[in-house]
Amino acid sequence: MTATTAATERTATGGHPQRWLILGVICLAQLTVLLDNTVLSVAIPSLTSELHATTTDIQWMINAYSLVQSGLLLSAGNAADRYGRKKLLAVGLALFGIGSLAAGLADSTTQLIAARAGMGVGGALLMTTTLAVVMQIFDDSERVKAIALWSTVASLGFAGGPLIGGVILNHFWWGMIFLINIPVAVVALVAVLRLVPESKNPRGERPDLLGALLSTIGMTAVVYAIISGPEHGWVSAQVLVPAAIGLLGLGAFALWELHIPYPMLDMHFFRNQKFIGAIGGSILVVFGMGGSLFLLTQHLQFVLGYEPLEAGLRMAPLALTIVGLNLTGIGPRIVVKLGTPPTVVLGMSLVAGGLTAISLLGGGTDGSYAGMLLGLVLMGGGIAVSSPAMANAIMSSIPPEKAGVGAGINGTLAEFGNGLGVAVLGAVLNARFAALVAVTATSLPAALAAADGEAEAKAVSEAFASGLQTSQLVGAIAVFAGGLVAAALLRRAERTERTPAAEQPAAAPAESGT
Repeated sequence: MTATTAATERTATGGHPQRWLILGVICLAQLTVLLDNTVLSVAIPSLTSELHATTTDIQWMINAYSLVQSGLLLSAGNAADRYGRKKLLAVGLALFGIGSLAAGLADSTTQLIAARAGMGVGGALLMTTTLAVVMQIFDDSERVKAIALWSTVASLGFAGGPLIGGVILNHFWWGMIFLINIPVAVVALVAVLRLVPESKNPRGERPDLLGALLSTIGMTAVVYAIISGPEHGWVSAQVLVPAAIGLLGLGAFALWELHIPYPMLDMHFFRNQKFIGAIGGSILVVFGMGGSLFLLTQHLQFVLGYEPLEAGLRMAPLALTIVGLNLTGIGPRIVVKLGTPPTVVLGMSLVAGGLTAISLLGGGTDGSYAGMLLGLVLMGGGIAVSSPAMANAIMSSIPPEKAGVGAGINGTLAEFGNGLGVAVLGAVLNARFAALVAVTATSLPAALAAADGEAEAKAVSEAFASGLQTSQLVGAIAVFAGGLVAAALLRRAERTERTPAAEQPAAAPAESGT
């Protein structure tokens, strides 16, 4: 009996006997990858002073990781389905550890950006294989709970980066935020090799090399355009050219996938309203959270003057709320009790409410934290409720043998939403900031350092705070409106699914008699 067959039989009879232990292992691997999405945010002051990094350098240090990861996720998921999810999970851990070593030892901004891009390759493999393994080892009765725990770790890694980064920077130099990944990656690699069962697509489809190339070019170019927009202007050649290349690449990818017998991504998935609704909601939740965290960590340090650890501690309620609601099972129970569409509306309304609270109550320069605390708790509650529901909707609308590609889509949405949030909300902040003060500095710390006296420095801080408030309101409107649209699509999809089920008994006798 092959490993694939054994894994399938165990799943069919109630799930793999060691499924919860395996879930812990893959969540450990997932945590290291997602921490690196946000851990750099608290190291911005250190990198600015020690590596003489400009705002553009900082953005590329943060986004090189996301850029490579988002470009490769679909290809990585397809490779995992074909060659084995366990194999590529192990390869991803090894590559991620090597990239972390190179990043920790970098002595220039160029080296660090290159190392972060290398880490993105390993991260793409990990992001796709962890969720795909969850789908394989848990049956329907436990899958929502398992995805909720997986989503909890994903959100914890995303939101806990500032806190963990702050603790490390309080005792060590900035390179340790990367070197700390190495022992975790080693432990996770050993556990994966010993515990995780192998699984792959039993059809053994031929690799779609052209599809992989086109999807990588398309996604990378689109994300590059989003990242470059705030710096160069949205109608500049530096943005429009890669955006056009990306859209052409994705268009060619879609056409190619429609005309080959074994597509990497079945484009007919996009006819499924459940799939489309979950995609839209997933992008906007990460859009609001990613953009907000990127700006809030700078606000706490540069405007309010907190040390990295202090800033990380003040961001912790977001992660703690997510963990508390899902570890106690409240999040999954809400999904089961209310159903997916109402859960999405509830969750995204809470996220929008959190962004609004931060804008109206917690984004000033007076040092008040109560409004920010309220906003972070509301956002955490919304993410804990909505993210598992949407991840389950995406994965359940895709055939099990395509679990790797499904996980790649889910991961691509997270990376795309995060990059979009940082770019768009950052652009809103920058536009408001530039309208209030005239500065030529390349970063907020540089603008504060160049201020002529305390009054001018205060004006710079207040302009940044005003930009933060405006950007959070824009994010709140986008998340709330998107939540309503996503829920409407999911509701319509559920009605469509129920209609054929009601008609099926009439057609069944004729079919069984043939």
